[in-house]
Amino acid sequence: MGNYLESLPDGWTIYLWLVIGALIIITVLYWIRWGAKNEQFDEDIKYVLFTEDDREKMDPAEYAKSREVIKAQYASRERFKAKDAERNKQGA
Repeated sequence: MGNYLESLPDGWTIYLWLVIGALIIITVLYWIRWGAKNEQFDEDIKYVLFTEDDREKMDPAEYAKSREVIKAQYASRERFKAKDAERNKQGA
């Protein structure tokens, strides 16, 4: 293997780096697309941490927003569970 690499003309490594770089960019774009399709870029996710015990500590508008976000998260979860159950049902 060492003799083969030494027999290659000068400058061949740049092509190797270009191919590796292109593969990295394609992989990153794939995962960004996956994240966007699976609701991974939700800015309101921070509100899911709050519970009923935090009501006194929060502004009323912020508390109402946290309740809306939690309802939306539960609806999304149920939607994904139904889709997964349907996929499993078709596969079985």
